[in-house]
Amino acid sequence: MASLFELVLLVPESAVESVSDALDALDALSVSVEDADALTPAESALFGEPGMPPPKDGWQRSRVVALFSEEAAARDAARLLALQDFFVGCQTLGVQSVAEQDWVRLTQSQFEPVEITPTFWIVPSWHEPPAAAQQVIRLDPGLAFGTGTHPTTRMCLRWTAQRDQTARRVLDYGCGSGILAIGAAKFGASDIVAVDIDPAAVEATRLNAAANHVTLQAGLPDLAHGVFDLVLANILATPLKVLAPLLCAHVAEGGGQLVLAGILARQADELRDAYAPWVALEVSDEEEGWILMTAAKR
Repeated sequence: MASLFELVLLVPESAVESVSDALDALDALSVSVEDADALTPAESALFGEPGMPPPKDGWQRSRVVALFSEEAAARDAARLLALQDFFVGCQTLGVQSVAEQDWVRLTQSQFEPVEITPTFWIVPSWHEPPAAAQQVIRLDPGLAFGTGTHPTTRMCLRWTAQRDQTARRVLDYGCGSGILAIGAAKFGASDIVAVDIDPAAVEATRLNAAANHVTLQAGLPDLAHGVFDLVLANILATPLKVLAPLLCAHVAEGGGQLVLAGILARQADELRDAYAPWVALEVSDEEEGWILMTAAKR
């Protein structure tokens, strides 16, 4: 099997952006940046709260790995970088061959069926459903968030599976892959609207709905009109707080349900306060530090 070649560099934080840009210009197939001190006492976190932008371009000591199709190209890139002013303080660790892999098979092997309840499973198209599965969502990893592997998605689906959705009107706000909307349809909802600010997510939702033989409307947020018996929003705490008036306005009076996820356990009080003018949120589920918050609009 043919090989690719890695150029491995040790780069201080101040030069990460310049080196990465130069590698792109030198036709690297890919460039990745890692903490050179990972798994040591000097390891440091780079990212902050979920949903917040990274505060830095790299770590204090970053390991930059560039992939090239030919060894000569990798060695030429190392030679040219060494001549640049911005490369002062950087170090070339070497060039090494990397066997090409069947990336499709490798990716598929990382996604196994996901259990939501003992009888409800998320199953990639290349797997057979488990024998115990009575209800299945067929979903392959894609560009849009929501494959069933994240605790927030599992908690939303578990909540839906434990309640009768027959004849209910459902809104999935921030639909991503459409998995929550599809889950509502699988458990009886008949009028489903799924919206997202990302056109790629809208298209993913339409494709996934068709693959699961589910009928729904998918579009940008202005597609959502009127009130719904169930409003689902699996986003993150900060946008959920901003969206509080809008989401609550979509929840039907007299028992309409609001289900929110993407919230860390320590953020529960913030969300309760943000939604207090309209509904009384409570924690309904918790998994791996994430919580599900729900409320009924009386």
